[in-house]
Amino acid sequence: MLQKKICMLGGFSVGKTSLVRRFVQSIFSDTYLTTVGVKIDKKSVALPNRTVDLILWDLAGEDDIGSFRVSNVRGATGLVLVADGTRAATLAVALTLRERAEAEFGAMPFVLLFNKSDLGDRWQISDSEIGEFRQRGWQVYLTSALSGEHVDDAFHQLASMVTE
Repeated sequence: MLQKKICMLGGFSVGKTSLVRRFVQSIFSDTYLTTVGVKIDKKSVALPNRTVDLILWDLAGEDDIGSFRVSNVRGATGLVLVADGTRAATLAVALTLRERAEAEFGAMPFVLLFNKSDLGDRWQISDSEIGEFRQRGWQVYLTSALSGEHVDDAFHQLASMVTE
């Protein structure tokens, strides 16, 4: 069985844990639990020509980039960058965490998730900003851990990318 370590990177309270729970267990809880350190989950993903086990490392949210433990990313083959669409500042945090991880371990496949798409009336990320990332060739998803919108799509896309 092929196994791939995937790290969830993003600021505090962007929904990393909720996205993992939605993907792995198909559930959502509105009870907020702060991740301390790392929480590890696993889910098998069936691709057209193989099955891959994604080992999901849900890293504690980082708004203070200086405290990010880049060593947690060691051995990862892919990244899930998570920004909260209702808080524009979280995009810079996710992008900076990616830069730090890749400076240490080299470029790796990633997807960029703008989470909380169900809160459209509070959205702060513009369509043009999202479009710029897509023009770069990035895999970008507007997700909702609450409804499950595009969550499976994003993880399946990354699974395909890390097994190529």
